[in-house]
Amino acid sequence: MRCREAKEKLCAQRDGGLEAISEEHELWEHLKDCMECSTFEKRLHRLDNVLSPSPTPAHSRISTDNIMLAIQQHRRVSQQLEDIRLQQNTRVAHMRGTGTVLFALGFFTLSSIPLLLFAAAITQTDLLVSALSFLDGIVDVLFIAGQYLYAGLTVIARNNWLLSGVAFAVVIMMGMWLRLMRYPQEV
Repeated sequence: MRCREAKEKLCAQRDGGLEAISEEHELWEHLKDCMECSTFEKRLHRLDNVLSPSPTPAHSRISTDNIMLAIQQHRRVSQQLEDIRLQQNTRVAHMRGTGTVLFALGFFTLSSIPLLLFAAAITQTDLLVSALSFLDGIVDVLFIAGQYLYAGLTVIARNNWLLSGVAFAVVIMMGMWLRLMRYPQEV
């Protein structure tokens, strides 16, 4: 049997027009030996599967009760979100008044510290000398830490791979921070 005849018989079989059992046996023998005709038969079979109407499964049907239940759940969630938003706005409004008072107290307290230090320096000179000698040790520690930091930054700046790694780590940390700080989206 030739390939052209086999393809015609496959199409006839698909349409239900293959008459004799012997023809069908010849066709299957040819399909065992011929890869091209076997591929053609598989394509026809796939085409039949795609074109045949498939029954809709029973679980895919959506009832009106399910739709109404989903709408009620959506309304409930939306109402809860609105309640949370109102609570947040109320808290922010309360914090504005309290925050303004605390800011004013903090500002006046911090701005009065230099005046207090100046008054203490004038009246208590021995206290000022002991404070400056204490700060001298702290300044030395900060100077040594700055030298180590400078040496570390010099190593990083001279090594391109290390600098690239540090830059990559900074970019990743910034991305994570931006992801965490984004405005929450509604459901």
